[in-house]
Amino acid sequence: MLGTAAGAGAVFAAGGLTGTADAAAPPLLGTYDVVVIGSGAAGMTAALTAAKRGLSCVVVEKAPTFGGSSARSGAGIWLPNNSVIKAAGVPDTPAKAAQYLAAVVGDDVPADRQKAFLDHGPAMLSFVMANSPLRFRWMEGYSDYYPELPGGLSNGRSIEPDQLDGNLLGDELARLNPSYLSTPAGMVVFGADYKWLALTAVSAKGLAVATECLARGTKAALLGQKPLTMGQALAGGLRAGLLAAGVPVWLNTPLTELYMEGGAVAGAVVTRDGAPGLVRARRGVIVGSGGFEHNAAMRARYQEQPVGTEWTLGAKENTGDGIRAGQQVGAATDLLDDAWWGPVIPTPGQPWFCLVERTLPGGLLVNAAGARFVNEAGPYSDVVHTMYERDTPSAAHIPAWLIVDQNYRNRYLFKDIAPTFPFPDEWYDAGAVHKTWTLDALATAIGVPAAALRATVDRFNSLARRGEDTDFGRGDSAYDHYFTDPSVRPNSCLAPLWLPPYYALRVVPGDLGTKGGLLTDARARVLRPDGSVIPGLYAAGNASAAVMGRSYAGAGSTIGPAMTFGYVAALDIADNLQAPRGPF
Repeated sequence: MLGTAAGAGAVFAAGGLTGTADAAAPPLLGTYDVVVIGSGAAGMTAALTAAKRGLSCVVVEKAPTFGGSSARSGAGIWLPNNSVIKAAGVPDTPAKAAQYLAAVVGDDVPADRQKAFLDHGPAMLSFVMANSPLRFRWMEGYSDYYPELPGGLSNGRSIEPDQLDGNLLGDELARLNPSYLSTPAGMVVFGADYKWLALTAVSAKGLAVATECLARGTKAALLGQKPLTMGQALAGGLRAGLLAAGVPVWLNTPLTELYMEGGAVAGAVVTRDGAPGLVRARRGVIVGSGGFEHNAAMRARYQEQPVGTEWTLGAKENTGDGIRAGQQVGAATDLLDDAWWGPVIPTPGQPWFCLVERTLPGGLLVNAAGARFVNEAGPYSDVVHTMYERDTPSAAHIPAWLIVDQNYRNRYLFKDIAPTFPFPDEWYDAGAVHKTWTLDALATAIGVPAAALRATVDRFNSLARRGEDTDFGRGDSAYDHYFTDPSVRPNSCLAPLWLPPYYALRVVPGDLGTKGGLLTDARARVLRPDGSVIPGLYAAGNASAAVMGRSYAGAGSTIGPAMTFGYVAALDIADNLQAPRGPF
């Protein structure tokens, strides 16, 4: 009966699509044990786990490419006590990790969810390495974001994918979502290399790292490889695992809504080849469809203003489809007002995530009053939280301005612009950067009081010469020193501005994606507002409310939990098999 549209219609009439029981039923596209929504790190990890536990599985993906925001990212992964960092001698323990995460997250997330992440994370990584070509490297020295808190590690817990040969993907390589930042031609660059590449003009180690990146690229070319690193390697490696496991990934197949039967989620209605269809799930649906960063209406409804869909780095297809589908079947949500914030410069084409540039010595952030307001080298989410908290009509902090001088520009890479090279004309045309020969003229250009800007820079310069930021504590944390210039003394975070011309770069609150979504329990099951479980529905990644709460433990606090809870969801389905629902 289910092999025909008429048969599917009978099931719809009996069980019903939410709110559409009387509508014409779409045809049945297939029946699987598990249906996964989204092909980012969360979704592909979930699908790989389900397949290796003997469950039939399909991944449906809205985009024409796979990988989502994960493929665009640097693919740092924060996972305490994993085998990679243990082999590298990182002195982590379960007790330290639990103490640190609790200190970072506080009461925003139940303790059992925090524990589930810490307990399952190491096993998830070992599973992925055993069932895909992925291998990982410790990002040595990339500190936890709050290493001074109990259990924090100043040398870091974050890892990233090792180099992967794209030839392993065959024709699928052409369908990999492109990276946010293109790797320089002929080079193989890891995420941990960028801190040194920014210093190539002033650091022997920076030059050595650049030479090593070029040597890797040369070797790969001689071997006929198509080298992938960072998010490209992560997404590519997971997709290779799915290929080997025989898991289909349907691209250009957006989710429309979840299919309910007998009070449980039993499939998904999608659009495939331009027409609606039903994909049935015998055991469960796992939503890993990302956040809603590109949905202007949702951002206007749930988040502080100003916020811009043009300021996010998330995959453009992330419009909250999975979150809204969950809400339609009664799911609770949390943290919808928050995001994985970070200051961005709204450069033409796509925004530039201002990570290294605001941390290097010789720059400072000012508000509309021409005053500093934050530790510029602090965790990027904290900088944006401060921008929002202090932004008022009488004291605007959005936009803020990154002020640097020519000495800074002579020394450091900025985005992909080499030292001494000019900023692109289109940046000036877009108002993303201003350049003048005096601070007074710069103040006029950006609309801040000239006397205040001069006083702020004078004060900053005096602190920089002393090497102690008594105003905002820049350099007090080990984290502050990761993206800095170790040749600058006495504080690698601080250097005075003295050489004209001066530059002001516009800074607005961007993000790596939203972090609020469907509320889940420690087993990744989606909950109703009363705390009860919606049978058959799971969520992971940015489609779910983040286990990090309103904070950010370290580099990779997005992807580490996303992969872990994708793994947890699939395990829960496999470990709690019951009789299939309905006439399957």
